[in-house]
Amino acid sequence: MCDTIVNVGSDGVLFAKNSDRDANESQLLEWVPGVSHSHPEPVHCTWIDVAQVPTTYATVISRPWWMWGAEMGANEHGVVIGNEAVFTTEPRGEPALLGMDLLRLALERARSAPDAAGVIVALLERYGQGGPCSHERPRFTYDNSFLIADANGAFVLETAGRNWASEEVRHGARAISNALTIEGFADRYSQRLRSAIANATVRRTRCESAASEARGPGDFMALLRDHGPSKAPQWSLINGTLHAPCVHAGGVLASSQTTASFVSDLRDAPLHWATATSAPCTSVFKPVRVTVALDLGSPPTNHYDGASTWWRHERLHRTVLKDFAGLHTSFQDERDSLEARWISDPPDSERAFAETENLERSWLERLPTPDRDHRPPWVRSTWRRLDHSAHMPVDAA
Repeated sequence: MCDTIVNVGSDGVLFAKNSDRDANESQLLEWVPGVSHSHPEPVHCTWIDVAQVPTTYATVISRPWWMWGAEMGANEHGVVIGNEAVFTTEPRGEPALLGMDLLRLALERARSAPDAAGVIVALLERYGQGGPCSHERPRFTYDNSFLIADANGAFVLETAGRNWASEEVRHGARAISNALTIEGFADRYSQRLRSAIANATVRRTRCESAASEARGPGDFMALLRDHGPSKAPQWSLINGTLHAPCVHAGGVLASSQTTASFVSDLRDAPLHWATATSAPCTSVFKPVRVTVALDLGSPPTNHYDGASTWWRHERLHRTVLKDFAGLHTSFQDERDSLEARWISDPPDSERAFAETENLERSWLERLPTPDRDHRPPWVRSTWRRLDHSAHMPVDAA
C-alpha cells in the first residue's frame, strides 16, 4: 500500500510518496546514469524483456531490493513519478511488466510528465501488466495507478489490465492511494472490498487535505510522517496503521510498512529528498540530485546487513516502535532542526548521508531501554516473526 501526493501551486509543484510494502523488503536508493545505446539490447525488467530505446536519461530511483522496477524516482529532466497498487476486476494475466517496471521505464525515456504518461500507456498496451508483486508473497498481484509530475503540472494515470484513464492536475492538491479514483473508470473496474481493507479513501482524503496547506518540502515531509489523529502509531487488528500515510506493519489482513519515502521540490531547480530507509517518522530526509552520482554501497536484501544503510536504520526504527511515544521524542527535535537547516541550505548528498549515519548511531546509543513493548499483542507477535526472518541482531529484536 502507498500514498502519492502532489500540490500544483502558483509558485510550482511539490510531490511526495510513501512506499508501503513488506516490512523486510529493503529498498535501494540508486543513481542510474543516462546512456546512448548504439546497438540497443532488450531491457531485462523484473519478469519479461522489452525493447530498448536509443537514449535513456539519468535517474534516481528507489526500488525494492529484488526487482528491476522502482516505486518512485526522478529523472534529469525534472520528471517525478510514484505508483500505487490498485485492485480491479480485471483478471490476473501472465507475468508481464510490473507497475514498478513501467515507472522506471517512463523515467528513463520521458522528457516531461505528458511524455511519461504516454510512455506508460504505450508499454502497457504493448506488453500488458502482471506477475508477482511481492517477494515474500508470490501470489500477491495488482494493477497500478501513477501520479506523474514535472515543473509545469501533473497527471493521474489509472490502469486496469491494459485499460487506462488519465486526468490532468492543473491546480491544487491531488493524492492517490490504493483505489481507482477517476470518475467512470473507477465505477467500471474497482474491486471495492480490497480497496476498503486498504483504507484507501481515508488515507487519500487525509493526504489531500494536508497537501492543500503545504508550502514547501518540509510540509510534505511532515505529511508523510502523519500517524493520524494520534501522534503515535495506532494499530488496527485488520489492517495495521493503514488509516494514515505513515504505515507500520501489524494487521492480520493487511500488514504493510512504509519502507522508503521521497519528496520532490520542482519549484525551481529540481531538488529531491529521500530517506533511503523505512518509517519516515524515524528517518531523516536527505537531499538528492539527479545530476550527481550517488553510491550507497552494495544493494541490501531481505536479511539484516550491517553494511546496508537501510538495515542499519532498522535497528533504530524497530527499537523506537516498542514505545514510540516514549522514545521518539528523544531525537525528534534534533532531526527536525537538521532538516530545516538543510532545506534552507542543502548540503551535498554524500555529506548529508554521512552526517545522518553518525546522528542515527548516537540516537540509538542514547535511547532509554523501554520498560516494556507497548504495542498490542498481535503486533508484537508480527514483529517477532519479522525480526526472526530478517536475522535481526538481538538488541533490536
